Amino acid sequence: QVQLVESGGGLVQAGGSLRLSCAASGSIFGNPMSWYRQAPGKQRELVARITSGGSTNYADSVKGRFTISRDNAKNTVYLQMNSLKPEDTAVYYCNLWTFSRDYWGQGTQVTVSS
Repeated sequence: QVQLVESGGGLVQAGGSLRLSCAASGSIFGNPMSWYRQAPGKQRELVARITSGGSTNYADSVKGRFTISRDNAKNTVYLQMNSLKPEDTAVYYCNLWTFSRDYWGQGTQVTVSS
């Protein structure tokens, strides 16, 4: 059983930065991991993904501003968010993919004020 715990969210002004962390209860070696976000009244959307080999992809809305990375030794994935905009306001969720199912954290709130 895998548990994911997100942290690092908070309230920042537009143009500011935050770094989100997702700590897994077990090894994440070999598993693609992603960050999703969901704003009130909107669908959950993929923000960034990183493969076991370190390849990344991003939503067009965050390209050039967000960076996803992973530290397998620490069983942790990160999302560095720079140049934050009010439209980035959402609950951010960590996702771990496995053959049998996906695992989700409880989410961390990011609020960007204008």
